Amino acid sequence: MRQRPAWGCGDRPVTTRLDRELSLAELEAFGQELDALRQRTLADLGEADARYIRRVRAAVRGCCWTGRALLVLGWFPPTWLLGTLLLGLGKILENMELGHNVMHGQYDWMNDPEFAGRQYEWDIVGPADFWRHTHNHVHHTYTNVLGMDDDVGYGVVRLFPEQRWKPFYRWQPLWVTIQALLFQYAVAIQHLRLDKLVKGRISKEEVKPLARRFGAKLVRQWGKDYLAFPLLALLLGANVLAVLSGNLAANLLRNLWTFLVIFCGHFTEKAAVFAPEILEGETRGHWYLRQLRGSSNLSGGSLLHILTGNLSHQIEHHLFPDLPARRYAELAREVRLIAQRYGQHYNCGTLWGQFATVLRRIWIYRLPATGTA
Repeated sequence: MRQRPAWGCGDRPVTTRLDRELSLAELEAFGQELDALRQRTLADLGEADARYIRRVRAAVRGCCWTGRALLVLGWFPPTWLLGTLLLGLGKILENMELGHNVMHGQYDWMNDPEFAGRQYEWDIVGPADFWRHTHNHVHHTYTNVLGMDDDVGYGVVRLFPEQRWKPFYRWQPLWVTIQALLFQYAVAIQHLRLDKLVKGRISKEEVKPLARRFGAKLVRQWGKDYLAFPLLALLLGANVLAVLSGNLAANLLRNLWTFLVIFCGHFTEKAAVFAPEILEGETRGHWYLRQLRGSSNLSGGSLLHILTGNLSHQIEHHLFPDLPARRYAELAREVRLIAQRYGQHYNCGTLWGQFATVLRRIWIYRLPATGTA
């Protein structure tokens, strides 16, 4: 593989940002500083981290079972609303702070089967193995590289002018709304690569086993939320519709929140995308720089960070996906200083401020005319 030029020598990211271009020597030093930060954190992992994730698991169970118990009490507004919110909270914590982070292998060092990244199965319609491939491998390897990272628009949304325009993008505010409401289904179907099937790049025989696995997981999830617990309510003489609607609302809350967090971490005004050529001869320093420039953080308090699975520190997550996410807040202080020393913009803003720029991108790039968001 030929040696690639430095970022200051013609291999620029596609989206314009106010970043200083780095020489090869600076990129090597940049990568070494971040490697050292990662190694220091790894060496410091211990009982406090293990205790934290066990508490998260306990909180998930407590929220879900308390929420389900309250829903059995029926339509009485305070109990139904609280039950729905608690069940939704439990599902959010399970997906964001527990499942997502465990599946990244952040707690493999504990040697506890319940927190083993390759074995964990989460409370969502998509099989965990689907996510481990499309997210952990593809997305985190080719972050924001056009044509390589399928998460850039998920195939239905144009978020950057560098994406080739297609007529159905005119209606992308509608597609995004549907995607947000059904987000768990969107990320599951993504792994089936139906776009390649339609284009004839893969065969039906390749998709069938994946579709069967998706169908089996879908049946298990629907069976639990929309059959088992409503039937239990019926046996207890409770209001079946109250339990069923509470489960539907809790899943909807989880879908909307997950969509919001993920889009705000990747598609804000200052998030960069890259041409495929950026991968030629990519060094560790280049990879770190691509993660920094392609990610967006959210400012806020501890509650926001926990509810996002610490993906409010998306920059740190992309830099160090296998480090426990509870460490991202402290890592962020050092990462910001390193970015400043090397003249790199550290993209951070409030949740609603960042989301406003995402909505602006969705609206502007629905049309074929290009420009800057």
